[in-house]
Amino acid sequence: MLELVDVSAFHGAVQAVRGASLHVPAGRVTAVVGPNGAGKSTLARTIAGLHRGRTGTIRLEGEDLSNASAVDVARSGIAIVPQGRRLFPSLTVAEHLSLARRHRRDGATTPDELLGLFPHLTRRLKVRARSLSGGEQQMLAIGRAVLLGPLVLVLDEPTEGLAPAVVELVEGLITHLREKGVAILLFEQVGPFPTQVADDVATMARGIVLQTSKTEVGA
Repeated sequence: MLELVDVSAFHGAVQAVRGASLHVPAGRVTAVVGPNGAGKSTLARTIAGLHRGRTGTIRLEGEDLSNASAVDVARSGIAIVPQGRRLFPSLTVAEHLSLARRHRRDGATTPDELLGLFPHLTRRLKVRARSLSGGEQQMLAIGRAVLLGPLVLVLDEPTEGLAPAVVELVEGLITHLREKGVAILLFEQVGPFPTQVADDVATMARGIVLQTSKTEVGA
């Protein structure tokens, strides 16, 4: 599905990602865990075409996206939920979901399915994003990406600062997407959540990705 080969990313002369190679199969959750400053967000943004200072190869189902723009990466089937959520403050929940549906791919999760997984949003459809709680904003950011029907969903620390009840809802949505055959790439801090939900786990430190086992990460 998604394949990274020797991907490096730079901020000017500073190398933030160092030769990362990773395979993210369809219908599986691949977690990359590491501390702040490890390079996780830079790698996530590089995959999504949002960070341009990069080398190496990024392929989706054999298609080379190494030099593709963020728009072309999204059209190919990769959606990202970045840190910071990047919602439109003045738009309501319903308006966010409607915008996402305009660009949906075949087989995408329906709004009814999404609201069944994130029932909190059902009661907040007419509320503007700026008035939502942090957990509600995160559910909306994830939901907006899911409604596009991505082949690959990239989640950059989706549980940061969330209450345990909301984390459980995020886990349920990840399970739903896995069953639909979506490849999920999860960037997270070291902790119980990524090792609990992921099929495959790698560690990242100082820009280097090392494939490892769930047992080793959780030890």
